[in-house]
Amino acid sequence: MADRLRSATSPYLLQHADNPVDWWEWGDDAFAEARRRDVPVLLSVGYAACHWCHVMAHESFEDAGVAAAMNEGFVAIKVDREERPDVDAVYMAATTAMTGQGGWPMTAFLTPDGDPFHCGTYFPREQFLGVLGAVRDAWADARDAVVQRGSAVTAAIAQATGGVPGAPLDDDALAGAVVALRREADVVRGGFGGAPKFPPSMTLEHLLRHHGRTADENAIAMVSRTCEAMARGGLYDQLGGGFARYAVDAAWVVPHFEKMLYDNAQLLRVYAHWWRSTGSPLAERVVRETAEFLLRDLRTADGGFASALDADTPVDGGGHDGGGHGVEGLTYVWTPDQLREVLGDDDGTGAAAVLGVTDEGTFEHGSSTLQLPRDPDPAWWARVRPALLAARDRRPQPARDDKVVTAWNGLAIAALADAGALFGESRWVIAAQECADLLLGTHVVDGRLRRASRDGVVGEAPGVAADHGDLAEGLLALHQATGRPRWLTAAGRLLDVALDRFTADDGGFHDVADDAERLVVRPRDLSDGPEPSGQSALAGALATYAALTGSSRHRAAAEAAVRASGTLARRASRFAGWTLATAEALAAGPLQVAVVGSGPAADELLATARRSTAAGAVVVPGEPDAEGVPLLADRPLVDGGAAAYVCRGFVCDRPVTTADDLAAALAR
Repeated sequence: MADRLRSATSPYLLQHADNPVDWWEWGDDAFAEARRRDVPVLLSVGYAACHWCHVMAHESFEDAGVAAAMNEGFVAIKVDREERPDVDAVYMAATTAMTGQGGWPMTAFLTPDGDPFHCGTYFPREQFLGVLGAVRDAWADARDAVVQRGSAVTAAIAQATGGVPGAPLDDDALAGAVVALRREADVVRGGFGGAPKFPPSMTLEHLLRHHGRTADENAIAMVSRTCEAMARGGLYDQLGGGFARYAVDAAWVVPHFEKMLYDNAQLLRVYAHWWRSTGSPLAERVVRETAEFLLRDLRTADGGFASALDADTPVDGGGHDGGGHGVEGLTYVWTPDQLREVLGDDDGTGAAAVLGVTDEGTFEHGSSTLQLPRDPDPAWWARVRPALLAARDRRPQPARDDKVVTAWNGLAIAALADAGALFGESRWVIAAQECADLLLGTHVVDGRLRRASRDGVVGEAPGVAADHGDLAEGLLALHQATGRPRWLTAAGRLLDVALDRFTADDGGFHDVADDAERLVVRPRDLSDGPEPSGQSALAGALATYAALTGSSRHRAAAEAAVRASGTLARRASRFAGWTLATAEALAAGPLQVAVVGSGPAADELLATARRSTAAGAVVVPGEPDAEGVPLLADRPLVDGGAAAYVCRGFVCDRPVTTADDLAAALAR
């Protein structure tokens, strides 16, 4: 049996390298083999931190009998959805169309031409064996019907990815989106809708910008209620900082324990912006703890950020499952006795009361997740929290998916640069710069962006639209945090590639470039999921770039991309959060603040400028006429001292030299 996965850059594929299944990586060779053998393709898509992916692997892919059936009747391809989001998007659309739901692991059966004819998600072992037999028989006995079904499914998903006619997001539409969100808001427990509840990061950014533009108190109320509920519930790691992927219940008590980089990067930025709007001490605590979580637990040796921490904790012959496989949440949950064992009777009993740890348990087997519904005594908590974290660190730990994904690292760069600048934490900004250096030095090959690397070795998968948009967003935030022109220049190069290679006929963007590997459908998803869609990521970065440079070309492209998603945003505001956030910035018009000079006076002006909540604001520090920084051109010092220029569309007010005068100018 070939050992094809051994050299993969994906930790998920490496997890399957020792399976008795004769796995192939995605590529032309695998489909050529299916044509040579005249058998279907079995496509299995998952990711390293996925709990049910591990379950199906243990039940089926590690089983010799199941592997034999797969090897005999199929060419089996294993795909990491995080490394190949384009492949995942095409076949997840087919899975959802056929079954009414999606999820991972995704299991799709394809013709040797790539057309999907039968799809599902997780299959228990015996059911999976039955499906394998049925598909094998259908391929042998009803080939024409199978091929026709595959062609029909491909045609249907191609039509579905064609998009819908666009619509402008004017003031009425933006106000209507907030009204729609109020109808879906959980006014008791925060968030939107019912269980399961995912962190609505982009919707919160949209509401923050709407409040900054209109002073709508309903918008900030939804943000505050949701941010507080998430931060005080089990979704948030009260000991180590950082957020789990989602809560299985409506009250944020029990999380699905995997921690994703894209969630934590976006939420770090959300809480920094919530603090900027409200001054909330809870927001500041979450910002500081989550930034430190990123640096402590997700940073890689080469300066990037790992994709995720696993949902499961591996155990050796023990755990609640009775075997040697991973147990979900084992690292994080507590019983009252465990708290007393670490802290002693008095503090342990007090910690159980403060953290919601009960004898009955809020999770499984009498254990509880940790919640913090009220702020405890600061001195007591400063003593107890490190002790509990140290004890937890001695437990078995979840595995880490340490591949460096371009888009998610772009989100992390933006968050650390934004939060570092806002809170005066230079370490966070330095970490963002080191990450940007890695991506620009390793992930850009022959002028084109790649999707992911591991241990400093870049993979072959090309960058998708979200990689270009999210990395550009991060570089633009870094430019504003540091004033250095190289980040602005690099962002401009990425956006020019996107405009040349990804633009769709309606002014929006395809997910893959026009010269990328040909799939049965060229994927294009307009909706924001747990991360910005490629189209909205590019729209946001284009709008910011236009504000920083005055480029009418880039602003027009941002407006066209927002318009292309406008119908979706009007119909389903929760799934167009970043599009709506960008529309708010465009509606506000570019508000530009240039702070020239150095020293304490410049620092005070810069801190004041960064506290602005204006929806379209950009802030750049530096010396007058700094090369490569358009916003600093023709902005002299005043009487040899620091000054701030408040500009709208590069038309500037008279310079101000005090923080009070700058605050008044920004308020206007």
